[in-house]
Amino acid sequence: MTNQTARYSDLDLAEFKEIILNKMQKAQSDLDLIKSAYMNDLNNGTDDTSPTFKAFEEGSETMSKEANSQLAIRQEKFLRDLKNALFRVENKTYGVCKVTGKLIGKDRLRIVPHATMSIEAKNLQR
Repeated sequence: MTNQTARYSDLDLAEFKEIILNKMQKAQSDLDLIKSAYMNDLNNGTDDTSPTFKAFEEGSETMSKEANSQLAIRQEKFLRDLKNALFRVENKTYGVCKVTGKLIGKDRLRIVPHATMSIEAKNLQR
């Protein structure tokens, strides 16, 4: 009897890999969209409007850039987490809870494919 830990079958891993790759593709396109909105200087020609309105406009633009920057940072982290999940698929450790060592439920992994902890472990953290 070997002391090998439980893991998902290669067939299951292939399914999860497909889910992760699809999520990565969507996340990358979302990130590109966020970055293009951030980079684009949306000058709507407010040079000839009143100074008061222009101040509001610039404040709004700054807020928008900050919000986009935060979104981009979150999206980059999400992509990094997905890449790490893909790495775990490749080395066949995907779906194993880093706290309990048990398999994370398939339903959870289908919804949150970058999960590294089971619900049980998550609840222990609270």
